[in-house]
Amino acid sequence: MEIIIQPNVEIATALAARLLGKIIREKPEVVLGLATGSTMEVHYRSLEANKLDWSGVTTFNLDEYVGLAPDHPQSYHHFMQKHLFQHVNVSPQSVNIPDGMAKNIPAECEAYERKLFAAGGIDLQLLGIGTDGHIGFNEQTSSLASRTRLKTLTPQTRKDNARFFGSEEQVPHHVVTMGIGTILESRHCVMLAFGARKAKAIAEAVEGPITSMNPASALQLHPKVTVFLDEAAAADLTLKNYYRWVYDQKPDWQKL
Repeated sequence: MEIIIQPNVEIATALAARLLGKIIREKPEVVLGLATGSTMEVHYRSLEANKLDWSGVTTFNLDEYVGLAPDHPQSYHHFMQKHLFQHVNVSPQSVNIPDGMAKNIPAECEAYERKLFAAGGIDLQLLGIGTDGHIGFNEQTSSLASRTRLKTLTPQTRKDNARFFGSEEQVPHHVVTMGIGTILESRHCVMLAFGARKAKAIAEAVEGPITSMNPASALQLHPKVTVFLDEAAAADLTLKNYYRWVYDQKPDWQKL
């Protein structure tokens, strides 16, 4: 796991965007796993500035709320259109987002897994992290081998997301999310976390034991993970000075 600590959000997201841009240029038909949330808004703005060719890219989003139509302002279909897809030349036929309005949610989850397999798997998976360590909507105690499925949001996650909906009462109780096992099959995982509220979750995910109480800690099992942090999110890391030293000593061919 590579930990990259930068002075602020803007520099960290610019570096993450540079990494993704490099991958798209090297493999124009790349399969990307995409995330949503306030952290990704800044990241997607950085991607727009890179003027990348998305015509060959296939995308799979991590999750979607159950019961929200694609045109609902807080659906992740709407989020992706607003913050990324309408700004790049990705083909609509290459965009995949779970259907939160599906009449048969278990069947939708199985179909999503089949689509992922048929696409050859995810080359790079973008991830945020919740204040309790969740990735996607894999809440605490999620199976570390889980696949795409229905999940019930915790009161904390609904409280955290209430700012997007206007009130906690309007936040859906259920979501469809890729599982931790699905995420771990990605060839490269890139996690972004910013702000002091994420510091405890990041420290537990990076340096703590692998446990379902911090689902992001499962990334310790993955062979290729890059974590971009600002100083505030890195504050609780015991080895933060070592991570900075490692990054500064990278050979030229590894630098972004």
